[in-house]
Amino acid sequence: MTIQVGQRLPDGTLQEYIEVETAGCPVGPNSFQVADLVKGKRIIIFGVPGAYTPTCSAKHLPSYLQHYDALKAKGIDEIWCMAVNDAFVMGAWGRHEKATGKIRMMADGSAEYTKKLGLELDLTARGMGVRCQRFAMLVEDGVVKALNVEKPGQYEVSSAEAMLKLL
Repeated sequence: MTIQVGQRLPDGTLQEYIEVETAGCPVGPNSFQVADLVKGKRIIIFGVPGAYTPTCSAKHLPSYLQHYDALKAKGIDEIWCMAVNDAFVMGAWGRHEKATGKIRMMADGSAEYTKKLGLELDLTARGMGVRCQRFAMLVEDGVVKALNVEKPGQYEVSSAEAMLKLL
């Protein structure tokens, strides 16, 4: 069942590739508990079917980079891009798109968290396995305040522009 507005995000783990070591975060893939990351924050999480895929690279991620300052000005603490890819791929895609320091590139390599959200997309017939549906959600202190899930093959309601209209 797909997560609904008003529900708390489920417990789970996502990974992020850290390029610069800080206290408690060594270089390389680091695992994070979602509940710890969202506590007390206003976050936009947008999900994409895959790193480096056409719409994700040409439109979805770039829309959040283009509107980063406007989203921050509306009180967004963090922006996450989530995909069913490993942390190495998500880190490389973030570097390639110049998202470092703006958008957290969160990996759900085995689709476990995506399935907990009920936002999985079976693309096995296309050789891609289980992926994440294209979506965007506003989360405040771990509670979903808005959720926009795209129809298959569409890119309309999950853009940064659509999320800005909600804020």
